[in-house]
Amino acid sequence: MADSSKAEAQSAASPQPVASGDAGASDASNTAQIDPSIQLPEGASAAQQNQFGWFGGVFTPTLLTILGVIMFVREGWVIGHAGLLGGLLIITVGFGITLCTALAMSAITTNIRIGAGGAYAIIAQSLGLEVGGSVGIPRFLSQALAVTMYLFGFREGWLYIFPEHPTLLVDAATFLTVFVIAYVSADFAIRVQYLIMAVIACALASIGMAAATGSMQYSLGEVQLWGDFAGSADTGGSGFWVVFAVFFPATTGIMAGANMSGDLKDPKRAIPLGTLLAIGVSFVIYVVLAIWLARSATPEEMTSNYTIMMDKAYWPSAVLAGLLGATFSSALASLVGAARILQAMGAHRVVPGADWLEQLSENGEPRNAMWITGGIIFLSLLVRDLNAVAPLITMFFLVTYAMICASVLIEQSLDLVSFRPRLQIPRWVSFLGLIGSLFAMFIINPTVSLVAVVVTLGFYVVLARRHLDAPFEDVRSGMFVAFAEWAAKRVTELPTMQERAWKPNLLVPVENANDLRGSFLLIENITKPQGSVKILGVAPEGHPDVMDTEIETLTHSFRERGVFASSTVLDVGDFAGSVCAAMQALRSAFFRPNTVFLRLPESNTREDEQQVIIREAEREEIAVMIYAPHPRAALGQREVINVWIHDRSPDWRIAMQTGNLDLALLAAYKLSQNWDAKLRLITIVDDPDELEKARDFLAKLIDLGRIPNATLIAEHGEFKDYVQQAPHADLNIFGLLPNPNFAFFRELVSTTESSCVFVRDSGRESAIA
Repeated sequence: MADSSKAEAQSAASPQPVASGDAGASDASNTAQIDPSIQLPEGASAAQQNQFGWFGGVFTPTLLTILGVIMFVREGWVIGHAGLLGGLLIITVGFGITLCTALAMSAITTNIRIGAGGAYAIIAQSLGLEVGGSVGIPRFLSQALAVTMYLFGFREGWLYIFPEHPTLLVDAATFLTVFVIAYVSADFAIRVQYLIMAVIACALASIGMAAATGSMQYSLGEVQLWGDFAGSADTGGSGFWVVFAVFFPATTGIMAGANMSGDLKDPKRAIPLGTLLAIGVSFVIYVVLAIWLARSATPEEMTSNYTIMMDKAYWPSAVLAGLLGATFSSALASLVGAARILQAMGAHRVVPGADWLEQLSENGEPRNAMWITGGIIFLSLLVRDLNAVAPLITMFFLVTYAMICASVLIEQSLDLVSFRPRLQIPRWVSFLGLIGSLFAMFIINPTVSLVAVVVTLGFYVVLARRHLDAPFEDVRSGMFVAFAEWAAKRVTELPTMQERAWKPNLLVPVENANDLRGSFLLIENITKPQGSVKILGVAPEGHPDVMDTEIETLTHSFRERGVFASSTVLDVGDFAGSVCAAMQALRSAFFRPNTVFLRLPESNTREDEQQVIIREAEREEIAVMIYAPHPRAALGQREVINVWIHDRSPDWRIAMQTGNLDLALLAAYKLSQNWDAKLRLITIVDDPDELEKARDFLAKLIDLGRIPNATLIAEHGEFKDYVQQAPHADLNIFGLLPNPNFAFFRELVSTTESSCVFVRDSGRESAIA
């Protein structure tokens, strides 16, 4: 649907931008062949679902949508204000924007197996259900409200003939007629549209007869080529873009073919052929009518008389019949299309009551969705005047067109092999369609445009939180991969050391899934929210399939809790060999782990293997973190963390790298944030003369490191003695020497009566960066 409201059909003095939309319908039942989430109801055969060719299913509804009320009552007003050349420029610009959008839509429909829902299905299959739903919900509502606008327009034309008829009765009778036709079947609606096309053809023939019998009384030399945009008496003037805003909705409504996608025999051929042919034919008609009007009436007649086309026609009643047919056809097509959009969203669980809304009748009609759509229309009829929301209806349709062009532009830019449409278009076409749609939005009404964008974003936020499960693939993963590849290329051009970009990316080797479950909470709290976990399964005794299942479950658990996690299973030999091979293989990966997370070994054999891993990690510039859980206390109440700093005498200077202290501070900071815990920085010095320097060092470290909720402790004495009397903490973090003494680590766990973590820097971290 492209036009009509009460303000258009009547001879109002003040022109307003009017509602745009799409004619046509899309039968959701066809998606049983395409969309595994929707099954054909019993008795609804595939033959019943795919019944229309390009002419009846696409060309007819699209042409009737464009040749609507604006053509009959506003084109003369446009030419009167803009002049012949100005009017032709407005027509050309409007159709140019629409043509770019139609080409983009045609291209993408030749690349996908489009299901029901028209533009909703196109956007959802490209950018995901969340984006499709955020556009589809307001589109459904605006298309339903547009039916009311067209009913009001039909009423004004009817009252022109029968002024004594009650307005509410006319509205109710027209709505009931439209609803019954749409409720019966899409086939019945298309047959009615054939009749309406014949009526509009008679109206155009009446205009042709007028031209042939001398209505064009002014030569081209006498015609005003560029208007003065004087405006109506009550508006005080107008401008080029004001006139464009009034005319532009006439050129929209190109979604008619896409809305009929579920009913088309061959949508990949029918949609491009029918849509583009309808645009071409309607453009020629608008241009010819513009020339006829300019040569048949003065600018004053055209700007002051909305029925000028009726007055100058050979048979005025034929033009009036065409006006009535245009509004009736738009209302019918909008009702049929709106119900199918709602049914398609119900099939994908986008809207409430999905199980009921997705149901189809035996002949494939979405009658449950039709009842909801009809109810909304009936309630809106009681409002009696929807001019206030007419611009918003237009904006939602333009948002849809912009998103379709954006979908095509994104797929073209990604250069994915999956995007190989039968109809290839240059990238600039979809770009112009996107920019043109956005431009038209803000030219027509900037304030309402912002409201439409905000509403669309609001629906997206709501749907994104629901984690909808789409029955088809979309290009979002391709978008993110392409962006990641671009970012990776950019990163390779930057200096090697990027301390400010550091975040905890842990490589977690696992032989037994139960060990990872015991470390799960600590790993989550170290990495959340921006870090990542790479789980490395070391297959026991050459059985990687057993490990795969266990690791995948834990990986999914990390993701559910907001931590990016991935996993792989190696079957290359012993534990140390597998971990070293993984570190070597991941050396050039973009998302390379920067820390290997180990558990304190329980046997001498495993101690030797961890020594090998620590040496290889140092060679690969990967940090090491060894977790030694307390058998009873575990992580305690997670309220206090002690970070132990070795005696640095006599050099207490602070540099960018603090010397095997950075990872300890960064890990402690992350844990304190996620636990809402307090930090203690503790150092024990042998020389009492160094005590003040140590305290000053800790104070500066807290300040430069921007570490909140931190206190410092600097004492003189023996480290082993003070550990026994130090303030208790739920977790103690110590440094890790190149050749660790694992027996001493176990002693520290027992002495502190807490879990401990032993860390060794890679040299790529900085706690003060």
